[in-house]
Amino acid sequence: MIKFLIDYSAGVPIYRQIIDQIRFGIATGQLKIGEQLPTVRALAVELKVNLNTVSKAYKELEIREILETQQGTGTFVNKTESVIPEKERQEKLNDICTQFLTIGMSYGFGLDDIISNLKNMNNK
Repeated sequence: MIKFLIDYSAGVPIYRQIIDQIRFGIATGQLKIGEQLPTVRALAVELKVNLNTVSKAYKELEIREILETQQGTGTFVNKTESVIPEKERQEKLNDICTQFLTIGMSYGFGLDDIISNLKNMNNK
C-alpha cells in the first residue's frame, strides 16, 4: 500500500494528485494487481478532503481501466501496465521541471548549479 501525500499549495488539483500517486504506485510496484485501495470514505478522511474529490479520482482511473470497483467489496488495482501517453508524460515532466526550478531558484541557485548537481547525482 502506498502512503498518499497531498501538497495543498502545489497548484495541482487534489484529485489529480491522487491519480498521479496511484499511477506512480502501480508503475513502481508499490501497488500490485488485485491490491485493494482504501475506500473513498477512508481515503477522504485520511487526506482531510471531500468525498467527491477521492470519488472523482477513482472514477477517472476506472474509466481508464486502471482500477476496478466491485460493489460491496471495494476498489482494486485492475492492471499493472499503466501506459501514459507521450504528450501527457511530456506535460508532466514540464510541470515537474518548472516546480523544481522555481524552488531551486528561490533558494538562490542558478540554472547551471542545478544542472550540474543533477548530472552529479545521476553519476552516483
